[in-house]
Amino acid sequence: MSQVTICPTITTNDPDTYARQVELTLTYAHRIHIDLADGIFTNRLIDIESVWWPGGVRADLHVMYERPFDHAEALLVLRPQLIIVHAESDGDFLAFANACHHYGIEVGVALLPETPVEAIYPALHLIDHVLIFSGHLGHFGGHADMSLLGKVQELKRLKPQLEIGWDGGVNDKNARALALGGVDVLNAGGYLHGAKAPKTAYMELLAEVTDRKRGSK
Repeated sequence: MSQVTICPTITTNDPDTYARQVELTLTYAHRIHIDLADGIFTNRLIDIESVWWPGGVRADLHVMYERPFDHAEALLVLRPQLIIVHAESDGDFLAFANACHHYGIEVGVALLPETPVEAIYPALHLIDHVLIFSGHLGHFGGHADMSLLGKVQELKRLKPQLEIGWDGGVNDKNARALALGGVDVLNAGGYLHGAKAPKTAYMELLAEVTDRKRGSK
């Protein structure tokens, strides 16, 4: 069973804060989750034009846009490892997914708590990553609704190789349970950025998921 990844989340609408968050998280992590929002799904976050990250870092873009595919060209130019759009968004997902794969970019879909897995059945063959969302769009913190692990189990049955991410309420009390429930990537924002020692908090989360074969405490 593969190792679970702890992925710090970058969530802000201010370029200076964005730079500080990126620079801080890269002192201890090599994969980051960057939140983008258009002000319709949730409050506006950093603009696509202001997004950057150093070379050698894996960057996942979580695009909380009502019409994300209207910005496909700008997103593809950034060449992230993964672009996550919402199942609740509008537009031609098929064309977008094919364009991403053409450039070697993985495609992800996020599901809000009320959105069933059935909503993405028709496109599951094109999807590399599904993000189970349990937080508050555009904000750090939130509550980890463990009942949403049912979606994880369903997705793993349908497509065992699918990477599953979790966003919302990740902390040292639930990280192991989420990992044991089948989550591959734990996106952590408030728990890390709100800690006095973010690197220590990261290492605590990592210790919790180092071997998800073990039973929970």
